[in-house]
Amino acid sequence: MDLQFTTEELAFRDEVRAFLKDKLPEELAHKVKNGLRLTKQDMERWHAILNERGWLANHWPEQYGGPGWSAVQKFIFEHECALAGTPRIVPFGLSMLGPVLIKYGNEQQKNYWLPRILNGADWWCQGYSEPGSGSDLASVKTTAVRDGDHYIVNGQKTWTTLGHHANMIFCLVRTNKEVKAQAGISFLLIDMNTPGVEVRPIITLDGEHEVNEVFFTDVKVPVENLVGEENKGWTYAKYLLTYERTNIAGVGFSVAGLEKLKVVADRVQCNGKPLSQDPLFAARLAKVEIDLENMKTTNLRVIAAVAGGGVPGAESSMLKIKGTEIRQELLSLTRRAMGPYAAPFIEEALHAGYSEPAIGDEAAASAAASYFNYRKLSIFGGSNEIQKNIISKMILGL
Repeated sequence: MDLQFTTEELAFRDEVRAFLKDKLPEELAHKVKNGLRLTKQDMERWHAILNERGWLANHWPEQYGGPGWSAVQKFIFEHECALAGTPRIVPFGLSMLGPVLIKYGNEQQKNYWLPRILNGADWWCQGYSEPGSGSDLASVKTTAVRDGDHYIVNGQKTWTTLGHHANMIFCLVRTNKEVKAQAGISFLLIDMNTPGVEVRPIITLDGEHEVNEVFFTDVKVPVENLVGEENKGWTYAKYLLTYERTNIAGVGFSVAGLEKLKVVADRVQCNGKPLSQDPLFAARLAKVEIDLENMKTTNLRVIAAVAGGGVPGAESSMLKIKGTEIRQELLSLTRRAMGPYAAPFIEEALHAGYSEPAIGDEAAASAAASYFNYRKLSIFGGSNEIQKNIISKMILGL
């Protein structure tokens, strides 16, 4: 693989940079770069800006609204967005459900749901994990019993990210208890406003309300909301997870995090010198930068495989493991560099306008909160331990 950008790709990079300079609202970039709270309206605003340009679903086929980019163009776009400080595009509808519907949904489902993902009419969340059923998704217990033209759903999902904003949830449900666990699961689309759906907040270690519990009590779901075939949901779930794990790697976020860390390390003093010149800190910084450069190459290979019609296999697990380790190390080093100024001692510290004069910007206020929040990276999407088992089976045959 040639890792040097072509003339056309460099021109595309310039086009992306010009677009971001012109269309990315300054206040949104400020919030992202300093780890401040993004509102639902903030995320929807950037979603709409990208959709208007036709750059939102950059990994979808052109016939469904994608821009027809190559793997390298997609990489360049995400890289430049991370450096510019764009809000994260909520992935559940666009990057998880969308590819599943495109591959396994019927024409009616594609024609109805895909445009609504693009125009923001639906905010999707993911109903996979349950109490006692996280990395072992085959053990899901939420049931869906066929009753005429509807399924009756009962059970509980947990760790539902941004579920309090969502109006729709895609769920793994058990439709057959008499067969092997993986063979009795279906993939169902559920309206969150249906009677019997209850969302309860979970406040995490960093004090944020990002995740939730979702309860289903005799919830009626139309049969036409079943994706693919009944009891074949495990196949669709695995397909979705390959995309989720690749996205969790977060190469662009790590690049932006590294740039931020270098600025902080040059600014903070240690024994009369910049922290970046401390041998122990510099060694850790160099190692994480080398790991990141290696991961960039692997990420390009996976994207190229997908663009060629393939599905990421063990590579997505590799990216998930290494990507989460790199992001956690960057956050750990940033928190260490900022020292006591990393912790927001007052609630206002995570809102725009707060300033930490000892460091000189608002980024200090979010360093500890970000560190604690992203400890979850190595757990969700299938824990890193599970990913190592997957790699062993797929590559080594163990």
